[in-house]
Amino acid sequence: MAVQELEGYHGQVLQQLKKSKAKIGSILRLTSKSNEVFEGTLIPRSDYSDHTHIVLKMKNGYNIGISLDRTQKLEVIGEGEKPHFTKPSPPANHAGLPKVAIVSTGGTIASRVDYRTGAVQPALTAADLASVVPELSSIAEIDTHILFSEYSENIGPTHWKIMADEVAKRIANGAEGVVISHGTDSLHYTGAALSFAVANLPVPVLLVGAQRSSDRPSSDAAPNLTGAVALAALADMAAVGIAMHQDLSDHIVVAHRGTRVRKCHTSRRDAFKSINSEPLASYDLKTGQIEMTNGVPKRDKSRKLVVKSRFDQHAYLIKFYPGFDSGMIDSAMSRGVRGIVLEGTGLGHVSRALIDSLKKALKREVPVFMTSQTIWGRVDMNVYNTGRDLLNLGVIPLEDMISETAIVKLMWVLAQTRSASKIREMMLRPNAGDITPRTLVEAS
Repeated sequence: MAVQELEGYHGQVLQQLKKSKAKIGSILRLTSKSNEVFEGTLIPRSDYSDHTHIVLKMKNGYNIGISLDRTQKLEVIGEGEKPHFTKPSPPANHAGLPKVAIVSTGGTIASRVDYRTGAVQPALTAADLASVVPELSSIAEIDTHILFSEYSENIGPTHWKIMADEVAKRIANGAEGVVISHGTDSLHYTGAALSFAVANLPVPVLLVGAQRSSDRPSSDAAPNLTGAVALAALADMAAVGIAMHQDLSDHIVVAHRGTRVRKCHTSRRDAFKSINSEPLASYDLKTGQIEMTNGVPKRDKSRKLVVKSRFDQHAYLIKFYPGFDSGMIDSAMSRGVRGIVLEGTGLGHVSRALIDSLKKALKREVPVFMTSQTIWGRVDMNVYNTGRDLLNLGVIPLEDMISETAIVKLMWVLAQTRSASKIREMMLRPNAGDITPRTLVEAS
C-alpha cells in the first residue's frame, strides 16, 4: 500500500495501519487497553504532527486523536468517503439589480480547512464565494472573476498593479461596484495601494477578507462578503474601502477608508479599525440599512477613472527602537533606496545616534519621512529638541499618515517621479484621505 494512502502517518502507527489494511476514509474501531471503544473515519494527519496518534473523525463531527500505546485492537469495519470539498451550485442572478464584480485574490475568505494538514488553504474561487452566500443574488447581479490565489503575505506591488488594472477593466465593463476578496494580514497595505493607484473613481471599490475560513461555524466570511457586496451595489460613495466586521457580532459591516485603516488584532473578527478617522459607511446585516459618513465622494458614472498603477519598491520602512543600529540606514543606501519612511517614537523621534546616517541620506537627495509608532494621534516634531533637530536636518513629518499607508504611498510616488523635491511635494499632498487637517481626539 502506498504511503500516500495514509498521508501524515509515520513509524509504528503507519505500520499498524498498513497491517490492518486501513486507508484514509476507512471506518475504524479502536479498542483501548481499558476496553474503551472508539469508532470513526480515519483522516489524514499533518506531516508536522507527532507520530504516535491515530486521528478519527467521529459521527458527531469532532476529531479525536488516540495514542497507539493505549490501543489494544484496531479493526477496519467499513469504508467511507475520503475528506473532500463539493462546490455548491451557483445561485441564479436577478435581472435589474446593480452589477457588482467580485474578484478573488485568495486569503481566508476564499479558503477552507485542509484536513491533510489541519491548516487553512486557498480553495474557493470568486464564483464559489458567490455560491456559498446565495443571499448575494438578491442584492446584486454578481459577475465573478479569479485573478490569483495567494496568501496575503505573498501579495505586493506587482499584484497591486494587476488589481488596479483589473478594477479599471471591471468598471469599464459596466460594474457598478467592485469587490475584491483578499487575505487580511496585508489587506490594509493593498487598500492603501488601490487608493493611490485608481483615482477619480465613479463607483465603490471594496476589499473584503475574513478572519476565519468559510467552512468554520464561526466564520465571518459570509457576513463580510454580504456587507461588501451590498455597499458596493447600493452605497452612494465612490472610494476604496475595506469592509469587515464592526464588532464581534454578525450585525454591522463597516467600510473603512483604504488609507486610514489598520489590522489591530491577530484573530478577532473586528480586527480592522479606522485610525484617526470615521469609517466611510456601514451596512446593517439585519435591516439592510446603509449609513454614510459626511464628506465621502459620491457615485458619478460620468467620472473618468484615472489609473496610475505602477509602484517602485526602492522605498524602505524603518522602525526605530532602543539600540537601533544606524548601519541599517547605511545599508539601505548601498542597496539603492530612493526614499525612507522612519517609524519613530511618540511625536516623531529617533536617537541622535542616527543623525550622521540620516545626514548622508539627505545629502544624497534621498527624502526621509517621519511617522509614529503610536496608533492614534499625529506627528509633531516641534515640541521637543530631538524633533526640531530632525526637522532642521531635513526629515519631513507626515502629519497623521499611518506608517503602512506612508510606505505604500512612497512606493507609488517613486514610480511617478525621479525628482527628490517632487517626491517630497507629492508625499505631503493629501491623496485619498491619507492626511487629514484635524485628528480625532478619540477614535476606536
